[in-house]
Amino acid sequence: MVEKRRQDDLLEKIKEAIVNLDIDNIQKLCKEAVDAGIPAYKVVTDGMAKGMDIVGQKYEANEYFLAELIMAGETMKEGMKVLEPYLKTGEVKRLGKVVIGTVRGDLHDIGKNIAATLLRSAGFDVIDLGVDVSPEQFVEAVRRNNPESLGFLRSKASSRREPFKFFIGAL
Repeated sequence: MVEKRRQDDLLEKIKEAIVNLDIDNIQKLCKEAVDAGIPAYKVVTDGMAKGMDIVGQKYEANEYFLAELIMAGETMKEGMKVLEPYLKTGEVKRLGKVVIGTVRGDLHDIGKNIAATLLRSAGFDVIDLGVDVSPEQFVEAVRRNNPESLGFLRSKASSRREPFKFFIGAL
């Protein structure tokens, strides 16, 4: 019972560190969580991702602005530096290929990087096209790699909102 409570407390602190943009303590908290026996995947999904959800809500409510959104992403990236080695450990059965990228006009890669890391840790080979990817680049990557899945992402903060149907139509 104490162990579960300690794990829940650590996940809550990690979530709060993301929301409060506490880049100075996120690595220490992530290390503590892993040392306490919390699987790295759970630290990401139940700690940092939940914090990012709140950051997104604050952004939509105009409580946070682009600077806070970027800082929250940087805080999460710092935490991922601690967690990535744990996400990659172990014998993982290959589940297939995924092509992933952010759509043309979007230079934000926070969500894409999180998704790519989680997909890799789950056993997928990830072909990361990066940011600002045109429909033609997605089509070429699909032809070249023959993936089982395709992920194209767009940030809520993106100033250019090219319709997804245009990307789908290109495929």
